Formats: sequence, C-alpha cells, structure tokens
Amino acid sequence: MIINQITLPCLDYEASVEFYKALGMTQIVSSPPHYARFEMPHGDGATLSIHHAEKIQSAGVIVYFDHPSPDALDQKVLDLKQLGVQFHQSPTDQDWGWREARLYDPSDNEICLMFAGSIRRFPAWRIDGETE
Repeated sequence: MIINQITLPCLDYEASVEFYKALGMTQIVSSPPHYARFEMPHGDGATLSIHHAEKIQSAGVIVYFDHPSPDALDQKVLDLKQLGVQFHQSPTDQDWGWREARLYDPSDNEICLMFAGSIRRFPAWRIDGETE
C-alpha cells in the first residue's frame, strides 16, 4: 500500500484553499464552502483534501511534506515567508537526519515541510536492517 489521500478539517475554507495553493499544490476539486481536493506537486498521484468543520479537536496529527533537497526546502520556506506565512520553526537539522520547518495551516493543523532523502525509508535503526 501507498498513502493516497489525507483529509484535514478546516474552519475557513477560502483561507485554507489559498494556504495549500501557496504550498504548491494544484486544486483539482472545488466544492465551497465544504470541500476541496489538491494534487501534490510532481504528479505522484497523492492528494490532500480539506473539509469544513465547525470546530477542530487536535489529536496530535502532523502532515509531512517531503522536498527533493535541503535547498528546495529552504527556498520553499523563503517563498512562503515572503507571502506572509508564519513558521513556528525555521528549517532546522534534526538529530535523526531530517531537516524540518514547521507551521500551522489556517485551521491550526500542524504542517511539517521537510527533507529526509533516503533516511525516511532507510534509517540506520530500520527494524529489518534493509539499506538502500
């Protein structure tokens, strides 16, 4: 199996649509003010959707968006900051080998923009010991 779809609740449909477009996603379904679906860049088939909610109860869900290189991640963060997007963590190299920047979407869902390269699938601590 591969991940195909993630759906997040949103409180402000228009603000959420604009936020995910700014991240570089292409909107492929529009049903305001209730639902929108976006296709990930690079055409891998994965999609993210938003649906309207009256309130959001955080359950500790974090959505991670991988980038092709640390430079691509840093540039994306700079581009978003120029659009006025606020980050609660600037790009930071983590002990486990990832580079991460963190922010919240307009409905307070946590988003992590990251670069992990092959470490995401093949960390040194992988249970089966498989390497690339």
